[in-house]
Amino acid sequence: MQFSLLHTDQPSAARAGELITDHGTIQTPIFMPVGTLGTVKGVHQSELKEQVKAQIILGNTYHLYLRPGTEILEAAGGLHRFMQWEGPILTDSGGYQVFSLAHRRKITEEGATFASHIDGSKHLFSPESSLAIQRSIGADIVMAFDECPPYPSTRRYTEDSMHLTHRWLERCVTFMRESQPKYGHSQALFPIVQGGSFDDLRKQSCEFIASQDQPGNAIGGLSVGEPIPDMYRITQLCCDILPKDKPRYLMGVGTPANILECIARGVDMFDCVLPSRNARHGMLYTRDGIINIKNAKWKNDHSPIDARPDAAPTSQVHSKAYLCHLIRCGELLAGQIATLHNLAFYLSLVREARERIIDGSFLGWKDELVPQLERRL
Repeated sequence: MQFSLLHTDQPSAARAGELITDHGTIQTPIFMPVGTLGTVKGVHQSELKEQVKAQIILGNTYHLYLRPGTEILEAAGGLHRFMQWEGPILTDSGGYQVFSLAHRRKITEEGATFASHIDGSKHLFSPESSLAIQRSIGADIVMAFDECPPYPSTRRYTEDSMHLTHRWLERCVTFMRESQPKYGHSQALFPIVQGGSFDDLRKQSCEFIASQDQPGNAIGGLSVGEPIPDMYRITQLCCDILPKDKPRYLMGVGTPANILECIARGVDMFDCVLPSRNARHGMLYTRDGIINIKNAKWKNDHSPIDARPDAAPTSQVHSKAYLCHLIRCGELLAGQIATLHNLAFYLSLVREARERIIDGSFLGWKDELVPQLERRL
């Protein structure tokens, strides 16, 4: 994997770059749709490519390990071939899912033992086993196994958790050095910064992660319930320390406004379930604000969902009234149209952010647009 930083916005820390993988080139800043089980829910791979214009998607190690399992993925030749997606894939480590199963897991130095949410069977994820699974999945970018402390956590717990994440990272680096990819393409390891909302711990974690000299770096443990100003403060602090010549990935963030604000602070890569999950509940993101398409005010609105040229083709064709009708009736097509809309909007937003960074108009554009994005229509 190669990363080139092409332009930095002078009034802010926003960056435009290029990330080259064996499955294609990614223009940053970028948003990555979440494909938990080898699918972005309700969206066909051809639609991801042609309508959403996704450049990279995510797979979820925990879920893919449980179903369909690494044996089936290896027989298929990896996730790319299994799901017929030709572009880059990033896999998380399973650490966040283990974190979310607090009542079902036990964390030790070895790793995390957890009970499957499907059948209650017991499993152990360690730094080595997590990366072995990610090798079998065949992702272009793999994440180090970490512990994500809940918010709020005591300083003692957060510090102990951070040091455990650092020790696990050293084992991850060793495993990647001593093992090989399975399908003939390279895989890049991204360590994850932890440290909760404590500035000094975040600084310490950033410095340790940077010292490992891996191809890219991630900021974890945010968007877990902390106040938005804390998210922005910690993001800024981490971006000020993490190497400038490597991509920075802010995990699990967030709303369109969050993304623009964190681009301004120096983040290159984002993922979040919000655009697809909220779409299935009728929430649409637009440049004018947020639409709850289930509301009665849209029942007789026959204007397009979004007439802008960069909107999803389905959003330009179908009306708000039609989508309101579909979602009120529980039709499957409602979730498909809404998901295509939201994902296409997120990708168009980061594309324009990149253009604005390059032409020097990013900061003023961002400051004007963010209040609009947060309005409820």
